[in-house]
Amino acid sequence: MNLKSIEWKENKLIILDQTKIPKSKEFIICKTLDEVVDSIKKMTLRGAPLIAMAGLYGLVLELENKKTYKEFLSRVEFLKSSRPTAVNLKLALEEFLKIFTKEFYEKNENRILQKSALDFADTYFKNDLECNLKLSEFGTSLFSKKKKELNIITHCNTGSLATAGHGTALGVIRSLRDKGYKVTVFADETRPYQQGSRLTAFEMMEEKIECYLIGEGMTSWLMSTKKIDAVIVGADRISSNGDTANKIGTSNLAIIAKEYNVPFYVACTKTSFDFKLKSGKDIPIELRASEELTENSFLKNHKGENLIPKGTLSPIGAKALNPGFDVTLSKYIKAIITEKGIISPVIKTEIKKVLK
Repeated sequence: MNLKSIEWKENKLIILDQTKIPKSKEFIICKTLDEVVDSIKKMTLRGAPLIAMAGLYGLVLELENKKTYKEFLSRVEFLKSSRPTAVNLKLALEEFLKIFTKEFYEKNENRILQKSALDFADTYFKNDLECNLKLSEFGTSLFSKKKKELNIITHCNTGSLATAGHGTALGVIRSLRDKGYKVTVFADETRPYQQGSRLTAFEMMEEKIECYLIGEGMTSWLMSTKKIDAVIVGADRISSNGDTANKIGTSNLAIIAKEYNVPFYVACTKTSFDFKLKSGKDIPIELRASEELTENSFLKNHKGENLIPKGTLSPIGAKALNPGFDVTLSKYIKAIITEKGIISPVIKTEIKKVLK
């Protein structure tokens, strides 16, 4: 798919507004770090890898005007807090600060600092695409070459829209298609943002890969009535024991897959692993505004007015819990597909062995 989710151009970050897809393809121009963070919080851009890349370009914008190093670090922390569950941004910023030490920051002028930050962001972007292609190649090895027709369930959106390109879980599906497999995708809707119905279906149609939408509550019926060959999902953060945080509803899907003996795969790059956390219990889960669920308040017109009137989806004043993610225990995961190889069984020693 040729559509770019983000693009650095003329010292600005151009962001594809993913809340407008599939109705329209609209772009937001970010000239400051605050505008980038606002886009991350409002989910006009989303996907753990893409958030990290956008954040790094946001720091290039921040370096337009030099502050004290202490002030700059506070801005980095401000960026880091924009989406707490996805670890890619946190790890990218930690690597960034290994270069942007106090000594390096204070001895160089803005022009040098911006150039160094831009080089870092560009390299990170390039590496993400290369890693997606590598992990997708490993992912195709999990499927028998004798069987040419595959039915695969995926959850949320893990394609070009969430990464530098190609994708993780959808990247594996694309690579299977490229190897001659006839793949049928069943995409979970993932309320309230409907990343499955709006984004995954959009990408699959662009790629001319057969795709059916399903609500999250339909997976048990689907697995009991049709031959499902695998479930492939992405990851926002993986603890050292393999417990995986991903879009809300992933854990349900994994448990159901286990019951029906359908292999459940997680596809991600090494940047999704947080080895400082022992288990999924330590992963922070982002709780978002209840209005996103009761009103679909993220859907607005060009004037900022809600497209769905209050009281349409639920009674006015109704309360809702709206966690953005849940944790799938490693015991439900058949394998984790990475650019370094396949991790199976998903246990701490095997994770260390593959990722070194």
